[in-house]
Amino acid sequence: MKDFAELLQYIYAKDLSDKKTWYSSVAEAYDKNRPRYPQGLIHRVVEIAQLPASATILELGCGPGIATVEFAKLGFSVICLEPSREACELARQNCSQYKNVQIHNITFEEWEQQGEKFDAVLAASSFHWVSGEIRCMKSADVLKDNGSLVLLWNKEPQPNYEIYQHLSKVYQQIAPQLVRYEDRVMQEKVIREFGESIIDPSYFTDIVYGQQFCSVDYTIDDYLGLLSTLSPYIALETEYRNRLFSGLREVLLTQCGDRLHTYHLSAFHIARKK
Repeated sequence: MKDFAELLQYIYAKDLSDKKTWYSSVAEAYDKNRPRYPQGLIHRVVEIAQLPASATILELGCGPGIATVEFAKLGFSVICLEPSREACELARQNCSQYKNVQIHNITFEEWEQQGEKFDAVLAASSFHWVSGEIRCMKSADVLKDNGSLVLLWNKEPQPNYEIYQHLSKVYQQIAPQLVRYEDRVMQEKVIREFGESIIDPSYFTDIVYGQQFCSVDYTIDDYLGLLSTLSPYIALETEYRNRLFSGLREVLLTQCGDRLHTYHLSAFHIARKK
């Protein structure tokens, strides 16, 4: 059985065909339960990246369009690349009112540039899924001079430590590799260091980091739906995942009633093309 760090390395090292369908079975739960990016954070990104009103954005792995909608609202033109067919359909529904959005069912690895250059390459909780051999090189190649790489992140919403102590007993019994609690200081450390580690200084410079702490209230079922969209839970065998969720539900209903208060960190890294 793998520890948490080994589990993530195993997941992100999967081949391209597996990555295309990784979230397909949980696309609707992803759309419903993943936290949104705060508008204040989006506006800071636009300001720091100095995006003009006419900016064109290439988004990598748009999922159901959670970040896409926020940039489309501001009038930017967004071309989205999303490998999951199910997520593409949801993104098209969510972005249907924005004529400045195009969504393509393809990976960044497979996508071929048609000569266009972009003001920004955007990846919302997705850049680490792109092959490390090409993600920075190809991103820089499709950017205009002084264009920006924009990485958005939402850490996993989690309950307060008192509630987690009760939940950890269930994890220890069924899926000990998932025992992991991050306070606010640790969430910031993880995101800041992870984002900086995957931005190649050969192609990008002047990294700017920003963050905002957020809170979300979930019903118990919606919180479990959120967990079902996280890669370490997707990787669980069905029997263990069902047992784990049953145990977590029982504890949460006992400790919280029908609603759970969570907090998480939303953050960005912005880097300028060299």
